[in-house]
Amino acid sequence: MRLIDVTNSYAHLVSQQLANTNAQLVQVYSLGQTTVVFTESPHHQEVLFTNERRNIQDTEINFALKELTNKTIGDVEVLRSKHLAEVTLRSSAVSSN
Repeated sequence: MRLIDVTNSYAHLVSQQLANTNAQLVQVYSLGQTTVVFTESPHHQEVLFTNERRNIQDTEINFALKELTNKTIGDVEVLRSKHLAEVTLRSSAVSSN
């Protein structure tokens, strides 16, 4: 697995996130057919996974979390819905990286 930075291809999404939220950093990655959006704000980090064809797999979540936050799937609570998964790391979890 490889995370490929495709942030430049999502300039509109990134500019909207930065303009309309308290996000200080927005990065978009490709993980095969899964898109990963990493957002960092003063009080938390969010990692959003989306795939138009199937549900998000635990291996994808675990890999991206390790790469982006040094956490594992066992360290976090994952919110899931169809073709979507989200992880939020609050400020206490963010500062312990």
